[in-house]
Amino acid sequence: MSKDAAINTPLDDAVRQSHPAGLYTLFFTELWERMSYYGMRALLVLFMVAAVEEGGLGFTEKNAAAIYGIYSAAVYLLALPGGWIADRLLGQQNAVWYGGIIIAAGHFAMALPLFAPVSDQAAFFTGLVLIVVGTGLLKPNISTIVGELYPEGGARQDAGFTIFYMGINLGAFAGPLISGWLGENIDWHYGFGAAGVGMVIGLIQYRIMRPKLGEAGLYPHAAGLSPAAVRMSWAGIGAFCVLLTVLLVLGLTETVHYPAVALAHGTKYFIITIAAIFFGYVLFFGGLDADEKKRVLVIAALFVGAAMFWAGFEQAGTSLNLFAERYTERVMGSFTIPASWFQSLNPFFIVTLAPLFAWAWVQLARRHLEPSTPFKFALGFFLLAGGFLVMVFAAKLVSSGEKALPFWLILTYLLHTTGELCLSPVGLSSVTKLSPRRYTSQMMGTWFMGSALGSVMAGLIAGDFDEHNVQQMPDLFMSIVTTSVGMGIVFVVLTPALKRWSRGCE
Repeated sequence: MSKDAAINTPLDDAVRQSHPAGLYTLFFTELWERMSYYGMRALLVLFMVAAVEEGGLGFTEKNAAAIYGIYSAAVYLLALPGGWIADRLLGQQNAVWYGGIIIAAGHFAMALPLFAPVSDQAAFFTGLVLIVVGTGLLKPNISTIVGELYPEGGARQDAGFTIFYMGINLGAFAGPLISGWLGENIDWHYGFGAAGVGMVIGLIQYRIMRPKLGEAGLYPHAAGLSPAAVRMSWAGIGAFCVLLTVLLVLGLTETVHYPAVALAHGTKYFIITIAAIFFGYVLFFGGLDADEKKRVLVIAALFVGAAMFWAGFEQAGTSLNLFAERYTERVMGSFTIPASWFQSLNPFFIVTLAPLFAWAWVQLARRHLEPSTPFKFALGFFLLAGGFLVMVFAAKLVSSGEKALPFWLILTYLLHTTGELCLSPVGLSSVTKLSPRRYTSQMMGTWFMGSALGSVMAGLIAGDFDEHNVQQMPDLFMSIVTTSVGMGIVFVVLTPALKRWSRGCE
């Protein structure tokens, strides 16, 4: 069924249909991949700031936050070339497979000092680079396949993406509990190794259940490339891999010094430039008709919104992670709660609330009351602001010399989760519906570029939190509150125009 034909499909018929069997193949693949990713991520900043005597790297908070931001940004930044490779050369299904293999290799590289005389820094940064490359291949393409399983679009696709999002967060919930406990209580490298085991299990499951995907994402979208174009594409990929290897070796041998904070700022401006060039190229030279151009402009607006949202939300891995470790009362009797376990709160709330949100969107759509995508973005920003307003009060307690009870972080993550459910799965679904077909994976890559920009901004913001000056924390959290409220108001104002430009794709 074509996209235009799907517009005329009655909503009730679409909702009554069962979800494709392939959705559950992707559900479990992403579950294991996210278990490995978030398990490692929960340890990342804690490992970097831990003293060398404690098995850590002994980095300053500012450098650790900057490195975290660069890494998180790069994970999503490579989603754009990952989508391009799938569109032109591999197809989405193969891109997911090879990406998962590279991710597993990265996690095991980070665990290597347990078994071989390899320096912690060499193993750590080699592993990060491999995880970045692998996730760039896997992440945008697995989401694209989900979209292709629902050619009719509509509320049923939104529900499918929310179910898929629940699978992501089941893995994200378990990862910090397992890797976090191993890393904080036994050895950091056991935590990283456990993440690699999770990715291998995900690969085995994907290989067994892959036939259920059928032809969704099986073939490249840009069919009919000449052999010369294919060879040139692979040559470019090979050159990129060689360059990446050379840069890594130069850094590890200290031939070249990479200042983390300056690199983070450079990464921020680089992402903004690349996004502007990409959207400009597609709009002016992409061969789109007037309606397609309007939809691309909507995606551009969602890109900006996503970047700003994640800049606040991704404090979970940096400033909120360190707040849990240093300023939160974690002793319960004889047991000390690992700081990384607080990273499981957000996915726990996702798992428990996602079915409710999926049901609510469908029920509201049946009654023609469902909020538009831009208005859902506005709700997401207001809820993000509410979460940081809670942290303002928690930080005031800390600045008075007390430790904060876990309740403050729990309430913050609850509010942030409800904001995420208003924005993230809906944004994923909207990009697949609004994108011109020949740019589907690349447009999904731009959605993750928004996450990349938000992540590097989050790292830079977190670098301003000074553990020796706790008096500043309330004001820093309050600055995120005011920015989030401002973005929410902007999306409320833009809703009518963006809704018109999306007509036929909601």
